Amino acid sequence: MIDSLLVSLSIIFFGLMAGYIIQKLVERRIIQLPISLETLRKLLQKIGLLFFIPISFIGALWIVQLKNAKLAALPLLGVFALLIGGALGFIAAKLLRLGRKETGSMLTCASFSNIGSIGGLVCYIFFGEKGYALVPVYKLFEQLIYFAIGLPIAKIFSTNTIIKEKLLSRLRQVATDIFVIVALASVAIGILLNLSGIKRPVFYETVNTISIPAGTIALLASIGLAMKFGKVKKYLKECLTVCIIKFMLVPITISASAFFLGYGKISEGLPLKVVIILSCMPVAFSALIPISIYDLDLDLANSCWLITTFGLIIILPILYYIVNLF
Repeated sequence: MIDSLLVSLSIIFFGLMAGYIIQKLVERRIIQLPISLETLRKLLQKIGLLFFIPISFIGALWIVQLKNAKLAALPLLGVFALLIGGALGFIAAKLLRLGRKETGSMLTCASFSNIGSIGGLVCYIFFGEKGYALVPVYKLFEQLIYFAIGLPIAKIFSTNTIIKEKLLSRLRQVATDIFVIVALASVAIGILLNLSGIKRPVFYETVNTISIPAGTIALLASIGLAMKFGKVKKYLKECLTVCIIKFMLVPITISASAFFLGYGKISEGLPLKVVIILSCMPVAFSALIPISIYDLDLDLANSCWLITTFGLIIILPILYYIVNLF
């Protein structure tokens, strides 16, 4: 299984560095693209989120076995991980005596996690389609939390005046967002096909073998196109704090909850292993969206994203060891 670890790391850093190299080549005018880097970045994100990942989710959910009633709590564990991370980020910001904008960035980075592209890829490489199929279940309410709770809270820290926004307005934003619609639709289609009794075509396994890594590479390359390293040194204390939250406190809390729910006794412990992986993911690139929109500390957020993502070099071998204990 050591090959799985190396494959995971290779795909993650190939995607990131491919995007970063293209960014530098364009900036130095070594190559010239027919479109801007920003347009290319958004295009890659749309390809990953609206094409490859939905295809992967449908195929995986089509064959997943969710007969054990305890797995109904899996999406709630995903929600709790995001909420606990945000709460710990807020507490940490207060202990570090950060300003409002820095606090908003800290709690957003501590909450938003890269569950889909990186977490999904690691689960697929480590556990195959059976493990990957639990990813969309775990992250079922992820977008709802981001749009209905995460963005409004980030907005509060954008000014000294607390801004109130009606719940109905926030939910409307969620309901009309194309990325949310496609994500939920892919989950619904996969579950309906699962319940229909229709046998999944044999070729779909090959489709997922291509679409899961391709979706991850597309999203990570889009991130690489915007990576900046210049301000990281200024925020090492904040970055270390976010690492402790995302790689220790949240995983320990959520994994312990999964253990006491009996996930270690289901399918040879597969649900528990998946929860351990998904609860220990780096800052999501989507965390930079509300921080940018509401004029919070983008340099702090970018630094936290970079440190936690490259921290996978250390974290993935540890996770590999832990999941093989069960």
